Amino acid sequence: MEEGFTDEEEPLEVIVGRMLRERGRTIACAESCTGGLLTSRLTDVAGSSAYVMGSVVSYTNEVKASLVGVREETLRAFGAVSEETAREMAVGVRRAIPADIGVGVTGIAGPGGATAKKPVGLVCIAVAAENATCVERHVFSGVRTEVKRQSAEAALRMVRDMLLRE
Repeated sequence: MEEGFTDEEEPLEVIVGRMLRERGRTIACAESCTGGLLTSRLTDVAGSSAYVMGSVVSYTNEVKASLVGVREETLRAFGAVSEETAREMAVGVRRAIPADIGVGVTGIAGPGGATAKKPVGLVCIAVAAENATCVERHVFSGVRTEVKRQSAEAALRMVRDMLLRE
């Protein structure tokens, strides 16, 4: 089965969109390494304006701090690519662009930017709702575009799973 599709052969963004619409929920995204790919996939679905409130491509630390609300202390202590930063991105974008669910994605898509502790493919994703926030750390493989694709897919899966738990 191709990644992003279920047994019914529906793309994950269609499933997530239907779940958001059925539950009357809205979503906002703060994307760094995905560069807007997650929001693009969400808005590929007709009728997505009913639940996609907006997004911020927070590629720099300055934008993460000023527009999304990531604390300077968090960026200094843990770095831009960290579970802590992803969590603050998700919570912050939910507040900055009022939405029921906020998603934060930050990582190293490569080929450069890696360190011994933070390899190419390291991506941290957080999904925040009113009463719960979940964060995942992944190390994806492949070239830059593959890391971005896998990151958006993982974020969509996390949103789906959070909606299933409601």
